[in-house]
Amino acid sequence: MRTRVALLGMLCAVLASTGSAQTKEIDIPFEKFVLTNGLTVIVHEDHKAPIVAVNVWYHVGSKNEKPGKTGFAHLFEHLMFGGSEHAPGRYIDAMEKIGATDLNGTTNTDRTNYFENVPTSALDYTLWLESDRMGHLLGAFDEKTLTLQRGVVQNEKRQGENQPYGVTRQLLTQNTYPAGHPYSWTKSKNISETFHRDLRWRTRKPGSRR
Repeated sequence: MRTRVALLGMLCAVLASTGSAQTKEIDIPFEKFVLTNGLTVIVHEDHKAPIVAVNVWYHVGSKNEKPGKTGFAHLFEHLMFGGSEHAPGRYIDAMEKIGATDLNGTTNTDRTNYFENVPTSALDYTLWLESDRMGHLLGAFDEKTLTLQRGVVQNEKRQGENQPYGVTRQLLTQNTYPAGHPYSWTKSKNISETFHRDLRWRTRKPGSRR
């Protein structure tokens, strides 16, 4: 009996210490400011290693699409990797040349983000590349890139649907929100054929054949 009481006391002590550890406030110091162009910047400094984690968020996602013109948020995420006006060529190739790691982008209902870990000496170059594809994407945008990335996005959709329970998220979304609600479809919704034709027409240069 005494052994059981002792074990119970030890268990209570462990749970109490665990609870206090969980309620301890987490303090991550950071600096936040807004640039003259309206961009919000959050900086956290950690000098344990000579690398910088860059994460750029755009507050636009699949919720900003319209019925009949879905799938564009995910497609646009991919198009941003195809090069920009002053930095032609694949963005991933440029990043790999400077030793970037953990390089990718993601899209959900509310936002699209791009991230990479780069050496501190390459931070200026990385921010320049991010700014160029943010402000000068159309200068390098053509039908070849559109067709290529559209195929990549469609392939990702097929891969996701061909795994076990691959369509559950789409079904849950469709049955949770009313039709036409901006959350009633996912980022992997079919890319509208009509929307693709509209984009393709807009990427043609003046005087070219449709």
